[in-house]
Amino acid sequence: MRLRHPSGRIVHLSCGLSLDHAADVSTAIDRLDAANAALRGHFGTGALTVALRLPFRLAAALADDGRARTRLRAELDARGLEVVSLSGTPGHEGGAADPAGARSLAGGSGSAGGSSLAGGSSSAGGSSLAGGSSSAGGSGSAGGSGMVGESSLAGGSSPADRSGSADGSGSADWSDPVRVRRTLELARILVDLLPFEEVRGAIATCGLGRSDEWDDGRRKAGARHLSRLSGGLADLAWRVGRAVRAGFQPGPGKVLDSPEQTVAALSRIDKDRLGICLDLTTVLRDWPGPEAGIDRITDAGLSVITARISDPSAAWQPVLRHLLAADTARTEYVDVDITGTDEQRGVALAYVLEEMTSLGLVPEQQPCAAP
Repeated sequence: MRLRHPSGRIVHLSCGLSLDHAADVSTAIDRLDAANAALRGHFGTGALTVALRLPFRLAAALADDGRARTRLRAELDARGLEVVSLSGTPGHEGGAADPAGARSLAGGSGSAGGSSLAGGSSSAGGSSLAGGSSSAGGSGSAGGSGMVGESSLAGGSSPADRSGSADGSGSADWSDPVRVRRTLELARILVDLLPFEEVRGAIATCGLGRSDEWDDGRRKAGARHLSRLSGGLADLAWRVGRAVRAGFQPGPGKVLDSPEQTVAALSRIDKDRLGICLDLTTVLRDWPGPEAGIDRITDAGLSVITARISDPSAAWQPVLRHLLAADTARTEYVDVDITGTDEQRGVALAYVLEEMTSLGLVPEQQPCAAP
């Protein structure tokens, strides 16, 4: 759902929807039908926004096949569903993908990933000092994207490369070039799934690696790969007139952990295209002062690209209120991404919508008055 903030900025409220067990577009459509039926019981016939979590095999197939993207976009449109964000955390990229069968759609999908309603977070976190960036700035024109070309934005990759880590676990960190390829594949998919009038979208991705493993070699490799990611996103925006930004998730034990560590680790990234994806459950659990931590991050010039609510029972309301203060909206994307049934997702989404409207946000087509 598109909500207009009192500042005039549009904020997208999305329901996280996992397609982890979809081996191809047809089974993905079946999953969309089931979720759509449950959500319509709460929201009627208006446009709904879903934040899709794609398994690796499906993402690889969509990235390679423009007709498959066209079909999926048409099926979304037919159901009144919009996509403005995709998830690229490891468990949502196919999990334990089989390197030998990574390019085949015949096999099963990867791990379901996700987070616990009890408050656990599935964020992968992690980052490093990222070297120089490519060109900055927004997307450019608002025209339709056209279908993105089939050549890889990050250079060619073999089936084994695209399966994840060397053992096929799907746990490659940002010292591995596979992470760049996967994220740029998601960006390629997203620009063709965006609603016609949208000029940019967001990807939530894992951080660069575990802090206890992030030696100097990995740090330097990660810096190169973030520079490549920025360059690939800039090239995509130049070619299709739509921008995609990527947000890295802080998490305990990662290079991106506390706000101070996050700011230090990301001090040299391209801040126009790369930023932070905050899981509010993780922030509440691990940061002594969540609101002050957010201020520390944004004062350093880092954008909160997406805010994720993985546990509706947690006390996330003050943090969301801080992000969506009346004078400015410090994020454009709020994803309600819980583990549970589609009915439970609908209930949680309605609850978050009620909270956001109490802050003065209204559906895009309605007049917006400051609270």
